[in-house]
Amino acid sequence: MVGVKAKPKHGKANMEIIKKIAKYFKVSSSNVRIIAGFTSRKKIVEISLRR
Repeated sequence: MVGVKAKPKHGKANMEIIKKIAKYFKVSSSNVRIIAGFTSRKKIVEISLRR
């Protein structure tokens, strides 16, 4: 579970989620993408571990 403070407006909350996940897994934020749940509280995220 990832919590964010950003409001879910204009994708800001999604971007904050991507940044937190990227930091946790020590990958670039470009290696993390939301593949389902863009407008939902539940999301499916893909993490590419290729550097």
